Amino acid sequence: MTKAERYAAAGVKLDVADEAKRRIAELARGTRTPLARGQVGGFGGMVRVPDGYAKPVLVMSTDGVGTKVLVAIAAGVHDTVGEDLVNHSVNDILVHGATPLAFLDYIATGKLVPEIAAQIVTGVARGCRAHEMTLAGGETAQLPDLYTPGHYDLAGSIVGVVEEDKAIHGDRVAPGDLLIGYASSGLHTNGYTLARKIVFESMKLGIDDPFPETTPPGPPQSVAQVLLAIHRSYAAALRPVLGIVHALAHVTGGGIPGNLVRVLPPATVAVVDAGSWPWPALFRVLMRGGQVGRDEMRRVFNLGIGMIAVAARDDVEALVRAAHRAQVQTWVIGEIRAGRGASPAVRFEER
Repeated sequence: MTKAERYAAAGVKLDVADEAKRRIAELARGTRTPLARGQVGGFGGMVRVPDGYAKPVLVMSTDGVGTKVLVAIAAGVHDTVGEDLVNHSVNDILVHGATPLAFLDYIATGKLVPEIAAQIVTGVARGCRAHEMTLAGGETAQLPDLYTPGHYDLAGSIVGVVEEDKAIHGDRVAPGDLLIGYASSGLHTNGYTLARKIVFESMKLGIDDPFPETTPPGPPQSVAQVLLAIHRSYAAALRPVLGIVHALAHVTGGGIPGNLVRVLPPATVAVVDAGSWPWPALFRVLMRGGQVGRDEMRRVFNLGIGMIAVAARDDVEALVRAAHRAQVQTWVIGEIRAGRGASPAVRFEER
């Protein structure tokens, strides 16, 4: 028995993996920037740090898209989660003021299907090109003893760069600063375990059914369209004003309170005006359909706010203008107050 036959008997097909890698390599070549070095398909990806930095600092992050992949699998749509992964990662380093340089993806599955892997990486490559970032490499793993047939997991790592003295840490946040909320495009990549339970079990909707209260121009959106809406990148909205923001919080798992607290100095408290922005219909439907309390909604979902900037009152107008140019809606959603030892450090005020 040959090596390939032994692997095939164990559930791993080497020829399928080779075909998937060939397709992925073609997609990766289309993302190479002038900073890319080395060859596609090497053991490691290489990018050069751009010229012009006096003290360049690399900013790195690793994340996944969670159980949103289960929605993608049910819908048979796999490219959007790839783009989600890139945009999520870009936002995670954007909060430190970093410009993305390179990305690595990881796809693990029980049985590799080249067409599905290529769809996923098509989305990854699309996100990389949108941010002028090289897809420097990645990994595809066939793990039949670990993954249920037809399922896969998706994760990625990003590397960016920022001038050391321009990195954003939150240390400039001070009482009197305002909170500017940036509209999300839906659930983004968090809260899907609860959202799926509500939509598919409590509400008993199918993947192709109309989603309640979605009335854009034209027919209602389907469950798949609503739940697979792409995680918004805030790079275009924020890059022009990174020099004046005091802090940025990417609203991911943990919602507004779980992420805003990460950028607050010890002697401050963030007070969020709970009525300062409208909840998108999606979140109202989930709250009602799952009979979820308001506090749990705030801890699990972004509630329509995907990014929060903290800035001086005099700089808010510049932030709003930049977001408007990038077609991202914003609201002033609260303020920073003095609060040494305050608990919780992020609180909501109802009006």
